Amino acid sequence: MAGAVTVPDSAQRVAVVGGGPGGLYTAALLKRLDPARSVTVWERNAPDDTFGFGVVLSDETLGGIEHADPVVYAALQRHFVRWDDIDIVHAGTRQTSGGHGFAALGRKRLLQILHDRCRELGVDLRFRSEAPDVDRLAAGHDLVVAADGVHSTTRDTYSHVFRPHVATHRCRYIWLAADFAFDAFRFEIAETEHGVMQLHGYPYSRPSPDHHPSTRPSGPQNQSGASTVIVEMREEVWRAAGFDELDEQESVARCAKIFADALGGRPLRSNKSAWTTFRTVVNEHWSHGNVVLLGDAAHTAHFSIGSGTKLAVEDALALAACLTEQPDVASALAAYEAERKPVVASTQRAARASLEWFENIGLYLDQPPRQFAFNLLTRSRRVTHDNLRLRDASFTEAVERDFGCPPGTPPMFTPFRLRGLTLRNRVVVSPMDMYSATDGVPGDFHLVHLGARALGGAGLVMTEMVCVSPEGRITPGCAGLYTGQQAEAWKRVVRFVHTRAPGTAIGVQLGHSGRKGSTRLMWEGMDEPLEEGNWPLVAASPIPYRPDSQTPRELTRSQLTDIREQFTSAAWRAARAGFDLLELHCAHGYLLSGFLSPLTNHRTDAYGGSLERRLRFPLEVFDAVRGVWPAERPMTVRISATDWAEGGTSAEDAVDIARAFAEHGADAIDVSTGQVVADERPEFGRSYQTPYADRIRHATGRPVVAVGAISSWDDVNSLILAGRTDLCALARPHLYDPHWTLHAAAEQGYNGPGAVWPAPYRAGSRRPQTGRTDAPKPRLTLGG
Repeated sequence: MAGAVTVPDSAQRVAVVGGGPGGLYTAALLKRLDPARSVTVWERNAPDDTFGFGVVLSDETLGGIEHADPVVYAALQRHFVRWDDIDIVHAGTRQTSGGHGFAALGRKRLLQILHDRCRELGVDLRFRSEAPDVDRLAAGHDLVVAADGVHSTTRDTYSHVFRPHVATHRCRYIWLAADFAFDAFRFEIAETEHGVMQLHGYPYSRPSPDHHPSTRPSGPQNQSGASTVIVEMREEVWRAAGFDELDEQESVARCAKIFADALGGRPLRSNKSAWTTFRTVVNEHWSHGNVVLLGDAAHTAHFSIGSGTKLAVEDALALAACLTEQPDVASALAAYEAERKPVVASTQRAARASLEWFENIGLYLDQPPRQFAFNLLTRSRRVTHDNLRLRDASFTEAVERDFGCPPGTPPMFTPFRLRGLTLRNRVVVSPMDMYSATDGVPGDFHLVHLGARALGGAGLVMTEMVCVSPEGRITPGCAGLYTGQQAEAWKRVVRFVHTRAPGTAIGVQLGHSGRKGSTRLMWEGMDEPLEEGNWPLVAASPIPYRPDSQTPRELTRSQLTDIREQFTSAAWRAARAGFDLLELHCAHGYLLSGFLSPLTNHRTDAYGGSLERRLRFPLEVFDAVRGVWPAERPMTVRISATDWAEGGTSAEDAVDIARAFAEHGADAIDVSTGQVVADERPEFGRSYQTPYADRIRHATGRPVVAVGAISSWDDVNSLILAGRTDLCALARPHLYDPHWTLHAAAEQGYNGPGAVWPAPYRAGSRRPQTGRTDAPKPRLTLGG
């Protein structure tokens, strides 16, 4: 970026609103890239005012700074404190994991470095100055950079364009400091009479020269330096502890007392510190005309995953690069937004997962110490089992030993027992509708489809949703279990799995389409009504799924009895066919799911209203099916743990629903989400549904199956070893690769009872050789 092309005249006059690290670094970069630019920074506070203590920057961010401005990088290097370890202290034990690599320095020092660099380059810094109205700035400048923080006035002014969404979360926290340097990034959990509190601490100023980091005492060392200390707890704990009635100094003293062990009895200090609630800021758009948002004005990410300073600095680097590379400001701002939004969205997803983990930390306090530490370290899904093994193999191996992994066995290949069924590994081929049956009869396609995935090594292969009646089908191509011919066809599939893939279990998922039936095959128009040949629909309430969908009839009492008997008849046929496990489909807006959600159940009789009443019919069906299903075979239930829509099933409701099925004998809960209403707004992302399974597992004590964008064996290992799930169900990865499980074993160097290659396939149990890329290069020239 230092060798920039000429910047167009349209970017010569730049106004920066906000003198935090993001705004200052943007100003310095833009001035360095083109000294002819006029760059002015407005900052309402004095130069030495700062309301934080330390900031953390990643090696990736530092690499960008080094490339963009070696002068700033060199100044930062002189003041950085670096460390590799994370300490997790809970229940009187400390677990240490190494190899993480952090760098931090004081926020005040960072601002001084950026002030000096801006002055050296000729940036006009205006402290104790309110920026002019943004409309005036936009009219008088070619570019306005709004780096005015989480409470951005600029964002509020143009909210109709930026369309911000601000979410407030459940914990209170306060930024403090200690006048000594922790020797690691420290998480300390305090279980008090009022509830759980946690400390996040890290050093940010250099310790004394006689400090020897290789020495690891049980408490903090007597040394110079300073550390950031953040104390956090849920709102109800904060109030119960009386913090809402304490002033600043009283809060500081109380925090020091609660975490006296971590602090070695030392005091904490504040800097106009106040208890606050974290706000996640998301904007649909980041620019308006020549005005662009940067840093906390555009986005926030919870402090438990990283620093807002890190994101702001990365924004500055990207904005400066785009202004250099693009022909005009409009193109540059569009390129900047296109480049940064996906990166920030990924960071915010990870930060949300981390934030919610700490909000719900009470769920995990009974875990063994090392598993608790592993769970904390992998909470955001950015640090994984394989990644942590590279960072600290000895710690990861100790967690595996505690979990019960035999030597050399990844967590995913440990067995798991449900009632009388033992699965040889933790991988499930998730139910996937194939829409390829004729009159509900599964044919050769189903034999090959399910048989191939059984040969591929999964512990459990699930059928698609098998419908309990012709009217209960989703499409004309859906499979059923309402005739003897269908049962015989399924028996053929089950026999193949049991004889040709011994050790693999096969399960059947029973369901009824409800208001989502009588539609076209998926590839002809998902959820679109049939053009002809429609059959009447029934549901909990007469509410169509989409405006163009057929309106279902509300089920009468006698019809409820008929449908319950259809389920029991199908379950009886499934047992005769030899299925090892039965799952009742109460998710995705189909009939039983429609009773559970308040968005789809508007009944006023005994089957509608409160959650207890909405549960009544699904539980009646469950009890009836369990009554005919063999006692030694397990039965699971799939639920939608959220509707992803306002007023729908909440996470708390999902726990109650899962607990109700568990009390009626469900051996495990298969936790999915959504597809209940057409106007849902799911928060997609890697493993995005697994937090719901995690919560249900720990709240109910019942095994769970996690689903939802789990795509790598590393994710499976991470989720299982952390105790967030017992089994992982994968769908699309098994469409891409029917032998996904066996290939996962081969890639991890595992050859054991958890992943047995069928005899005809053993010659393929090693990855085929490819052309070498690491061979010595031929000598083409002579030296000297």
